Amino acid sequence: MTELTDISPSALRERIRNGSFTGNTSGLAAGFVQCNLVILPSKWAADFLRFCQANPKPCPLIACSSTPGDPGLATLGDIDVRRDIPSYRVFRDGVLAEERGDIVGLWNDDLMTFALGCSFSFEEALIGAGLDVRNVTERVNVPMYRTNIPCEPAGPFTGDMVVSMRPFSPANAIRAIQICSRFPAVHGAPVHIGDPAAIGIADIGTPDYGDAVSIREGEIPLYWACGVTPQVALENAAPPLAITHTPGCMLVTDKRNAELAIF
Repeated sequence: MTELTDISPSALRERIRNGSFTGNTSGLAAGFVQCNLVILPSKWAADFLRFCQANPKPCPLIACSSTPGDPGLATLGDIDVRRDIPSYRVFRDGVLAEERGDIVGLWNDDLMTFALGCSFSFEEALIGAGLDVRNVTERVNVPMYRTNIPCEPAGPFTGDMVVSMRPFSPANAIRAIQICSRFPAVHGAPVHIGDPAAIGIADIGTPDYGDAVSIREGEIPLYWACGVTPQVALENAAPPLAITHTPGCMLVTDKRNAELAIF
């Protein structure tokens, strides 16, 4: 684990490309921005861009394709979005059709890529402040939940927010909010604190995505807007083809987390 924590983004992407790493990227390549990914036909790109602009908490845009069909994201490093994520999800007409290790065989000259900020970036800041980020400590994927918090619609893209959850003691919860407020480009401060039922989560022990983590006596769950939210919007918009990351399996970039801090 230490080896992968300290690995460079380019070396980790090479492992992903050759199939020797296929797992969750939380805590890996410390210091560098990880991104959620959405790939769509160009016809759908303008409305999806408007959806991101209208919902910056769950969909903070970090980069997008310069032209349709370009698999690179030059501002984020030597990226090949067809091969640089450990696991992809493929949606057809809004329905999850498959998960696969690369999308080379699906690529065409009409596809546009959107890279969105990820909470894994602020996890580093929390750990650096001495806080226990439970999913990292327990070496599992962060728990993520569908909620009843509505997103602002844009064209065919609608849906409710997905959130990620991390528990803290009351004192550390205050500190976590202060720290994450520095990183609006990667979801910023939590959108909810405490009672999961208040945002439509029926069972905090059963995430919709990721893995459950232990919540100790006296701890408060904090919920952050999550970059899996676009997957809900894709289900509702139902484009003929859409490709995303598998939750927890992110695009690891050469951009430094420190570049995203506002103070």
